Amino acid sequence: MKLTTITHVSLDGVMQGLGGADEDRSGGFERGGWAIPLFDSEAEAFLVEVLGRADAFLFGRKTYDIFAGSWGTGSWGANQGDNPISVALNTRPKYVASTTLTEPEWDDTMVLSDDVAAAVAELKAKPGGELQVQGSGALIRWLMEHDLVDEINLFTYPVVVGQGTRLFPDTGPDTALELIESQTTPGGVIIQVYRPAGRPEYAT
Repeated sequence: MKLTTITHVSLDGVMQGLGGADEDRSGGFERGGWAIPLFDSEAEAFLVEVLGRADAFLFGRKTYDIFAGSWGTGSWGANQGDNPISVALNTRPKYVASTTLTEPEWDDTMVLSDDVAAAVAELKAKPGGELQVQGSGALIRWLMEHDLVDEINLFTYPVVVGQGTRLFPDTGPDTALELIESQTTPGGVIIQVYRPAGRPEYAT
C-alpha cells in the first residue's frame, strides 16, 4: 500500500478545528469551524473519491479521538450506509500511533505503540491500494521526516484563520514536492496532489 495524507488547511496553513467550534479548542483556539462553510460539493466529491481508495486508515491520537467521537458514534443519520465517508471510515481497519491509548472503542482499531516506523513500513509492504492519514498534523510531520509519505492530498481553503496549529512548523526539514494534480472548486477550495521529491534545490 502507498501511504497518502489528506489535509485541510487555511491559506495561512492552519489545520486546527476546521470542522466545528468545539472540535479542537486546545491552546486557546477560538476560530473552529472555518472550513465547513467553504466545503462545496466538488470538494466533497473529490474527498469521497479519495476515501474510496483507502484500504486502511492511520491516525494520530488527537485526530483519532475526534473522528471516533463523531464518525465512530453512528450519529450521522439513521442509515450511515447512505454516507460514503461514514462507510469508508467504519468498514476499514484503523491504526492509531499512540503510546497512551490502550482500549480503543471504535471497532476495528489497532494501536501502534512500539517502533511506529517499523509498523508503518510493515503496513505499507502489504498488498492493497492506500493507507490513508486523515488530519493528524504531528503524525504527518513525523512520517515525512522518516520518508514514509508517498502522496499528499492538500485542500487549501480561501480563508486566513490567523491562529491555531499549522500543518508545517516555522522551522523544520525541507522537502521538494512534485505537483501531479490540481483543481479549484467553485467555492475557491484549491485541491492539490503532490509527491515528495527529495530535497529542494537552492539558488547559489
